[in-house]
Amino acid sequence: MTDLNKKILDTVYGAGKIVLSAPRGCPEELISQKGGTFNYVTEYDVKVQRFLEEKLSEIIPGARFFAEEEGEDKRGLDDEPTFIIDPIDGTSNFIHGFGGCAVSVALFDCGIAVFGAVYLPYTDEMFYAERGGGAFLNGEPIRVSGLETRRALTLFGTTPYMRQSMCDAVLELARGLLMNSVDVRRCGAAAADLCYVACGRAAAFCEMLLSPWDYAAGALIVTEAGGVVTRFDGSELSYTEKSSVIASNKASYDFVSRLCGEISEKYGVK
Repeated sequence: MTDLNKKILDTVYGAGKIVLSAPRGCPEELISQKGGTFNYVTEYDVKVQRFLEEKLSEIIPGARFFAEEEGEDKRGLDDEPTFIIDPIDGTSNFIHGFGGCAVSVALFDCGIAVFGAVYLPYTDEMFYAERGGGAFLNGEPIRVSGLETRRALTLFGTTPYMRQSMCDAVLELARGLLMNSVDVRRCGAAAADLCYVACGRAAAFCEMLLSPWDYAAGALIVTEAGGVVTRFDGSELSYTEKSSVIASNKASYDFVSRLCGEISEKYGVK
């Protein structure tokens, strides 16, 4: 690992310590509402993001930031180094003391993801990947599993902020996965779900609409672990606008992409 990437990892780890410093079950006075149903932000989301931006700016002076609590960046990813950040992925879990949340940081250079780190503070698991250098969990190499969905767990997201318009599609997706796998799991933090695919705990993960900060780091970790990441229609992910996401091992991808493709066509999910 390069010295630069080691410094990024240390920073992400430090951000996780801020998450752990919060009271389990965030007090209501620290919570505010964003756009969408039950879409919350806490003072800890903001605190973690400010910490990351400050420390990462010291590592790469002049780097740009594309982060959840600042909204989508319409300028795109150009030649400047850019960090895509989710300070606390799984804010609802965090608020309710559920524990399943993650700090996610990806570094892009010339529009390409070159490093990604996802830290799960409550389980002390640091997932990371360097482009061309493989994927790791707490320093040990990881690989996706070789299991087909019928012999594995599968993961899905409920796209909760769009539940009124996407409820039927979500339930159809969940049923398709349940009927063709050992069982389904709903974590509540897409960054964590992607890492669970990367280390072989599940065969596949899919969600209909996510923002780039939800999957930027995790997508690199999955691909470096030998997996496949696409949109529901099979095209490449966007890192400047919202996207549907499939992350899968190669043994399961054909089935999952076919299921998601049918839902994409039926419900207009791209």
